[in-house]
Amino acid sequence: MSKHTELVKKFFLAFSKADRNFVESLVADDFTFSAPPDPLLDREGFFRVCWPGVGNLSGFEFIRLIENGNEVVVTYEFNKPDGSKARNTEVLTFDGDKISRTEVYFGWDIKA
Repeated sequence: MSKHTELVKKFFLAFSKADRNFVESLVADDFTFSAPPDPLLDREGFFRVCWPGVGNLSGFEFIRLIENGNEVVVTYEFNKPDGSKARNTEVLTFDGDKISRTEVYFGWDIKA
């Protein structure tokens, strides 16, 4: 596995454990985050909007990790706070060893 792919895995695991120091060390100063309800958040906006729910997601299972140039596409399943499971896909773009952009594409709930 490549360095960027390994960093993506560590990023999600740190996010699930509320390890803000690690997450902050990995996102670039000019980081942007986009998801359907929150397009083009800057770094500060990402932490303001996304961080309050951190630690509520668990059981990350990586379904696919595909690296193409400076991007990693990751599809993962996770447990939501209510005990249900869901699936998302994200595209993380790197500038060197820092994540400079994240695009989130929400998936669906998974029936047990």
